[in-house]
Amino acid sequence: MIIHKSGWVHTLLHSLSKRAERAEKDCLMLEDALGHAYEGLLITDARGIILKVNEAYARFLETTIDKLVGRHVTDVIENTRMHLVAKSGVAEIAQLQKIKGHEMICSRIPIIEEGKVVAVVGKIMFQNIEDLFTFTENFKKLKTELEFYKSELSKHLSAKYSFNHIVGISKELEWVKDLGRKVAMSTTTVLLKGESGTGKELFAHAIHNESNRRLGPFIKVNCAAIPETLFESELFGYREGAFTGAQKKGKKGKFALADKGTIFLDEISELPLTMQVKLLRVLQEKEIEPVGAEASEAVDVRIIAASNRDLETLVKNGMFRHDLYYRLNVVMLEIPPLRSRRDDIPLLIQFHLRQLERETGIPVEGVDPDVAGILKQHDWPGNVRELRNVLEQALYVKVGPTISRNDIPGALVKCGGGGIMSAPEACRSLKFITRMAEEEAIRTAIREEKGDKQAAAVRLGISKSSLYAKVGQYDLK
Repeated sequence: MIIHKSGWVHTLLHSLSKRAERAEKDCLMLEDALGHAYEGLLITDARGIILKVNEAYARFLETTIDKLVGRHVTDVIENTRMHLVAKSGVAEIAQLQKIKGHEMICSRIPIIEEGKVVAVVGKIMFQNIEDLFTFTENFKKLKTELEFYKSELSKHLSAKYSFNHIVGISKELEWVKDLGRKVAMSTTTVLLKGESGTGKELFAHAIHNESNRRLGPFIKVNCAAIPETLFESELFGYREGAFTGAQKKGKKGKFALADKGTIFLDEISELPLTMQVKLLRVLQEKEIEPVGAEASEAVDVRIIAASNRDLETLVKNGMFRHDLYYRLNVVMLEIPPLRSRRDDIPLLIQFHLRQLERETGIPVEGVDPDVAGILKQHDWPGNVRELRNVLEQALYVKVGPTISRNDIPGALVKCGGGGIMSAPEACRSLKFITRMAEEEAIRTAIREEKGDKQAAAVRLGISKSSLYAKVGQYDLK
């Protein structure tokens, strides 16, 4: 028979040859992969005769490949179940098997064609069960570290306080809290107004936690703490190569980090006029433009701003843009100072003492009745923050189970106890503040020298007679 190159027979033979060549290459590739696999691999036929085995399995059995191929699996591998899997056709995954005194973990997988087992693949997953334990311990360690970092990230990007942390039952405070709860459910911008220490940040946290954005990030920005030259990059971020010293991958700004959440701009009055224009654009257009970027980026951020300065006065003086002020002042919550809600002071004392007790580990039953009266009468120019500081200081110096008159600053006793300096104006004067600092320094020196006034005078750098004069002046014991 003559076979012509252009005939169908030649074409068929050529096609079959190419297929055989490809099949041979595939087979060689698979055998090469089997031989170089890190895990021990072994293949038997349906009778349990070893067809293929790689170098890793042979080394594990302390023999060679040629001494394994062609033999029945039960002759060379103790406690094997490869032949049993061939009969049952049921795979065995991650099973324990003891070989040469070592417990290893392996899998046995049947290969089925047309309903019949034609081969079984055996794979060593861990040559020693101790490897599994090590792997598991490493996994647990990594998981623990991951949970820790996720927790730390959550702490920095989430609000910590709710309205329950805002202590007080006075009508003045309850009205502001009710308004805060109502406005929390919307997406409107909120302006918090109040003196330093009244709890503006607490309200910002609480509003975020009460809102539909509670699962989103809560980003805090203290506008007074950012240098003017860094405002734009801090708030809006920058692209790679935007300026000398920029990070290679660029940096996300606070607004981008707050996307789908809330950004709290504290001390908004300290925002430079140039940045006020850019913030106005964010409020109007809902987009930011990172430094060095070619296009703007959309952001979905709720803004809560706070100021202890009167923004209206700043607007009149040309220090704050009027259009930005009206954009921020959609809903304003004016937080009352502590002197306007003196009935809340006993509750605040108990609340902060319990917190301080947990934080410091110093037990305290409360304050003496006369101390409670003094604290309630004080004007508290530093508001709740000042009250907490006084309680914390008293906690460290007290000697009894409760905080007594001797444990709080003597100047506070005079100012709050109806003495000659009880007027609020006097309590804010430089003269009063100087007296208070001097008295505290003397009281501390005497206490630390365990009552030895001579040593206290040396510590303070004054004569003993001067110290006794001051002790008499301030009625110190």
